[in-house]
Amino acid sequence: MIVRVDTLDDPRLDAYARLTDVQLRSRLEPEKGLFIAESGNVIERALEAGMQPLSLLMEEKWLDALRPVIERAAAANPDAPVFVAPRAELAKLTGFELTRGALAAFRRPALPSVADVVRDARRVAVLENVTNHTNVGAIFRSAAALGMDAVLVTPSCYDPLYRRAVRVSMGTVFQIPWTRIGEDGECTDPRKATSGAWATAGIPLLRELGFATAAFALSDDSVSLDDPRLAAEERLALVFGTEGDGLSPVTISGCDYTVRIPMQHGVDSLNVAAASAVAFWALRR
Repeated sequence: MIVRVDTLDDPRLDAYARLTDVQLRSRLEPEKGLFIAESGNVIERALEAGMQPLSLLMEEKWLDALRPVIERAAAANPDAPVFVAPRAELAKLTGFELTRGALAAFRRPALPSVADVVRDARRVAVLENVTNHTNVGAIFRSAAALGMDAVLVTPSCYDPLYRRAVRVSMGTVFQIPWTRIGEDGECTDPRKATSGAWATAGIPLLRELGFATAAFALSDDSVSLDDPRLAAEERLALVFGTEGDGLSPVTISGCDYTVRIPMQHGVDSLNVAAASAVAFWALRR
């Protein structure tokens, strides 16, 4: 299924060259939703996780080096073509130098329920209104590496399957179970969502599923990350907010704990990706 094309104007390459992340998501028709994976390693992790490939795109010189990935994609979907385009054309794609030679379009999977995702979990991360793709990807990578069993993202959080988030996560978004939490479902425009609205139903749901909740925020009643009560919790959900604004007051008031990371030299906060990594390590099971 090697298909050579001369130009990105070929309509078969719309997913790579012309559709935005929002258009790829296809919220109104989820069964038609796609996402893009970049680089051989990330594509391979997507395939290992059972994602369905629809096509691949690469330079001629990468055909031999990526032969195992191509063969694995063909086994998963024999109808998935491998488009080969000239480097001059591929260089027109935004960020192509970061793809390490290959892109792949995959069918977007249906999201499972919160109950299914956390059924066997002991430690989960909850991301409220994190509106930076790099932070989302970095948090997923840390969550997978440092002992989190699942990640839950609120309706106002950026999509973990956006291209940059997938790339920054190094494909770990395919390795750790995740879904959305919040009764209003996924928000079409996260910037217009109410950051704490998910907590009205989401925090009681977590409690019903056996989880204590820990909101990471600076407040007068915050407990230290090394408080032994946190580590003693059998099931714990660690809740993180976006850069700058942090968690909403509604979320903080609804959680069982408010937690701070002890810091020195007068530093009062960390980037959310760094803070979450510290918390994951400290509270891992």
